[in-house]
Amino acid sequence: MKAIDMHCDTVFEILLAQNAKSPISMRKNLRHIDLEKLREGDYLLQCFAMFVPLDRVDNPLESVLRMIDIYNSEIEANSDLIAKVLTYADIEKNRKNGKLSALLTVEEGGVCLGKTHILRSLYKLGVRMMTLTWNFENELGFPNITAANQAASKLGKKDGLKPIGFEFVEEMQRLGMIVDVSHLSDDGFWDVCSVAKRPFVASHSNARALCSHPRNLSDDMIRALAERGGVMGINFCGNFLDEHSAVSTVESMARHIRHIINIGGQSVIGLGTDYDGIDNPQELHDCSQLPRLADELVRQGFSEAEVEAVFFRNVQNVFKELL
Repeated sequence: MKAIDMHCDTVFEILLAQNAKSPISMRKNLRHIDLEKLREGDYLLQCFAMFVPLDRVDNPLESVLRMIDIYNSEIEANSDLIAKVLTYADIEKNRKNGKLSALLTVEEGGVCLGKTHILRSLYKLGVRMMTLTWNFENELGFPNITAANQAASKLGKKDGLKPIGFEFVEEMQRLGMIVDVSHLSDDGFWDVCSVAKRPFVASHSNARALCSHPRNLSDDMIRALAERGGVMGINFCGNFLDEHSAVSTVESMARHIRHIINIGGQSVIGLGTDYDGIDNPQELHDCSQLPRLADELVRQGFSEAEVEAVFFRNVQNVFKELL
């Protein structure tokens, strides 16, 4: 079963290892994701996020550029296994050549410093998706939780997009850079809905009705995302799957997937593992184990076509439209 994963933090892990003078490779390592494990898991495409925590860096732009340099170096060093994606045609080309596809994304719109010329430069460097916020207020808007207090919900608080945030959404959609609303405040989500002319995504968010974490989407949000042709990626973090247990299980993932389909329809759900960005116990201890989720979905009555839709077709269709 082919798979597309909209979010992982593997490049940040490589950066941390370099900083610790214990370098690791994208090809083979002991983290959740490496290229050998991706091949074992039958992946079609992996989105690699350039994750920049604003509280830990002095210069967000310099930090994201360093990560992009690491990403480029790792892709070039492993060109026998993986190739970049800039347009949808690249996905098809890489598949025909027997290679994995890599899509460059940014997790933290604050790296642009509120300047659209930096956004355009990142696009020219290959960035094709960006979260507007992580867990900090930035020039674009407000997050749903803060890094200082992961339990602090802003539900109902009028903290959405700032004026430059609206400008960024419009410019991203003009460029063909996918707008990602994971981590964005509730009001920010609805602000994106109000101005988006093209589909957008929530790359790694689950269903709030099943787990009341503010990082998850409400049923109304799921419906709105579906109505606009977007897609959300099931997040493997146990805290976003079950508020009573931090352990991530395929059963809880399947439960969220079924609920999301019931609310928003078959085409709104995909995968957004958050691998290498989560540290809770995982039944699927790395990406090579992904076929076990497909087995669980079949066990729970999903058809092969439904499993394919979740694993890659829904995200592939959105990428085909937007890239």
